[in-house]
Amino acid sequence: MPCLNEAETLETCVRKAQAAFERLGLAGEVVVADNGSSDGSQALARGLGARVVEATEKGYGSALRSGIEAAHGRYVIMGDADDSYDFSALDGFVERLREGYDLVMGNRFKGGIRPGAMPALHRYLGNPVLTGIGRLFFGSPAGDFHCGLRGFSREAYERMQLQTTGMEFASEMVIAATLKRLRIAEVPIVLHKDGRSRPPHLRSWRDGWRHLRFMLLYSPNWLFLYPGLLLLGLGLLLGGRLAVGPLEVHGAVLDVHSLLVSGFLVILGYQAVTFSVFTRLFAAREGFLPEDRWGRLTGVVGLERGLLAGATMSALGLVLLVTAVLGWSSASFGQLDPHVTMRQVIPAVVLSTVGLQTVFSSFLFSLLGLRKR
Repeated sequence: MPCLNEAETLETCVRKAQAAFERLGLAGEVVVADNGSSDGSQALARGLGARVVEATEKGYGSALRSGIEAAHGRYVIMGDADDSYDFSALDGFVERLREGYDLVMGNRFKGGIRPGAMPALHRYLGNPVLTGIGRLFFGSPAGDFHCGLRGFSREAYERMQLQTTGMEFASEMVIAATLKRLRIAEVPIVLHKDGRSRPPHLRSWRDGWRHLRFMLLYSPNWLFLYPGLLLLGLGLLLGGRLAVGPLEVHGAVLDVHSLLVSGFLVILGYQAVTFSVFTRLFAAREGFLPEDRWGRLTGVVGLERGLLAGATMSALGLVLLVTAVLGWSSASFGQLDPHVTMRQVIPAVVLSTVGLQTVFSSFLFSLLGLRKR
């Protein structure tokens, strides 16, 4: 149980957990991970026989990690010490863990949310949206991404290799378990109104953004690859058509100005796609994401192939630029029709830019592919 000034409710939570041990015949302990309480929570916990672990680094994730790493049990069940979760009803978690599941998530939406237990903003917007994004981005089966009551085996926790120290810890656990293909189950639970007289530590918009930001950072495909492919495809389709001549759409004429915009979309989309590859490779090397086909690209693409591709695109762009200059010289370097010349210059600049990006990216790609001894 992570704890920061929970003297009002901590005793109730500890007693409920101990009652569950006795009723279910479990050999268990209650570990209170204190994050700097100043209201005597530590003494209350020790007085009931709980073991108090001092989490010196501030943050919800830091407190949980300190408590989990100090726990002696084969299985760990974590939950907030504000009496919003019923620690006396752990039957479903224990059963699923004994069945071999690696992570067992509580689901408040299936079990029931008591009046006043969850703000309407969280119930109808925050949790459903963030859970939906998590399921979409990572294919997670969890239906309540941010339920604080959950259980897992120590072996599974070690495989997750969790890194965060703040509120993102809850999201990271579900994401890491999903990406590492651990077995995940759900248990319906009832969420009660917490027993505190003070406001909760949670800050809706700030912590919601932190969860969303973390999910984006953990998903290079949705952050970089898919938007990049969309921009790149749109730029190539529009640019390819406008390179031939003007295009009329519902009375509006798209010409060289739109061709310039399409060139910008191609460059921006290409950058985003390369960023996705870099991010994926770096995250796999550092252990944040599992190594997949992106990690194996280093042996397929290689520095030399990337340099050759980049040099070829740059050379083609240079040829187009030279052709445009020769056309200008034939007009004695006088006035030219931009509707004609820009159809040469814009593709030339885009090709040269993307070619140089490929050259520089190949060096970075090769550097990220180096394995440390």
